[in-house]
Amino acid sequence: MPLSEHEQRLLDQMERALYAEDPKFASALEGTGLRTYTRRRVYLAVGGFVVGIGLLMGGMVVPDQIWVSVVGFLVMLGCAVFAVTGWRRGPAGQASGPRPAAAPHRKAGMMDRVEQRWQRRRDEQTGGF
Repeated sequence: MPLSEHEQRLLDQMERALYAEDPKFASALEGTGLRTYTRRRVYLAVGGFVVGIGLLMGGMVVPDQIWVSVVGFLVMLGCAVFAVTGWRRGPAGQASGPRPAAAPHRKAGMMDRVEQRWQRRRDEQTGGF
């Protein structure tokens, strides 16, 4: 659903105010920079993971060189952690995705419903006591 003209003007004003107040922070929040940062980080992690697989296999092929396999596994593990943390954080250490303000309320509502269902099932099994 597109924004109305009034909402678009307000959004433009807020964006200009943010750039005027803190240009470094505003540029860190830009979508293209964040996507490029995350994509580059994931590509590096995948490349390192492939190198780790190569080391792991190479250590298995060469006799008496098990330590190469261990290093390969550690490289793979490190690259996996590197890729996952790249999805969670942006270039400035900020969370990479927008967090909706109403999300905690929805989660709490869902958890309340689950707890109510669980309590109902327990009551039915014990005969209502």
